[in-house]
Amino acid sequence: MTHRIAILGASGYTGAELIRLIATHGGIEIAALGAHSKAGQSLAQVFPHLRHLALPDMVGFDEIDFDGVDLCFCALPHKTSQEVISGLPKNLRIVDLSADFRLRDPDAYEKWYGNPHSAIEMQKEAVYGLTEFYRDEIREARLVAGTGCNAATGQYMLHPLIAADVIGLDDIILDLKCAVSGAGRSLKENLLHAEMSEGYNAYAVGGTHRHLGEFDQELSKLAGRDVKIQFTPHLVPANRGILATGYVSGDARQVHETLAKAYASEPFIEVLPFGETPSTHHVRGSNFCHIGVTGDRIAGRAIVVAALDNLTKGSSGQALQNANLMLGLEETQGLMLAPCFP
Repeated sequence: MTHRIAILGASGYTGAELIRLIATHGGIEIAALGAHSKAGQSLAQVFPHLRHLALPDMVGFDEIDFDGVDLCFCALPHKTSQEVISGLPKNLRIVDLSADFRLRDPDAYEKWYGNPHSAIEMQKEAVYGLTEFYRDEIREARLVAGTGCNAATGQYMLHPLIAADVIGLDDIILDLKCAVSGAGRSLKENLLHAEMSEGYNAYAVGGTHRHLGEFDQELSKLAGRDVKIQFTPHLVPANRGILATGYVSGDARQVHETLAKAYASEPFIEVLPFGETPSTHHVRGSNFCHIGVTGDRIAGRAIVVAALDNLTKGSSGQALQNANLMLGLEETQGLMLAPCFP
């Protein structure tokens, strides 16, 4: 059986990544590509690298007929996403890649995103889309909220360690480097080649990054008490990838053993041998996340390093992994592509 899907926001980076992955999926057919500024254009015009695919032209959202569509991916900006999703058919299953349904508390959403939530009843219905930890809920969900790419990377490192109570909760430091595609496809002056190349910079310094709302929500829920990490993201002159370095208090060997045990049966999470650390080169274009652990020269401290592709495992690959579960397909279908190296 082939499932028909639609992609809203198909002209952005995450939309293109969804198309790329679904092209070799086999169990999913793209029935409609929705765009706004690119409506009326062909896939070849918007993404020349995908011109070999025989897919429908991009159209306005109101031109899509959802009869016979089993699931819709929404790859839209926050605020726009909740407005569009509210108008979709009530029986349509949805995977949202925006931030609009990630936070369960409407006040927390308003705090981090600066505007009141306009679809609170749907927000209550949404399941947080960190697949490895919400698999059963995702299978039954109508609406799944994809995670932030930075939030996913940090949680893959920290979730099993907090669950097993092997690290301190009050001194977690997360230093993260993210490629420029994490900022989306819209034109931004600071992302011009002359502005961005040959250097990198910290941003949202001092605890202002929006993904901290997800860290606060998920890690505190897990621990049964407030957990607030120190988190500083950095923008690096690369197209894809996230490399996160976490500094935690705990026995390094125990930290490694805990992660290895937690992810032993997970198809997309690779825990490296103790003392090895990953590179973004090793996960580029794939749905894999690599995690490494080393000790520190300071006794009782461990360093955890994680790498994933922000467009794949951090966003569109995660979205497809969740859609597979929702549609009753093999979770790994369309996602076992090897990383592209070099």
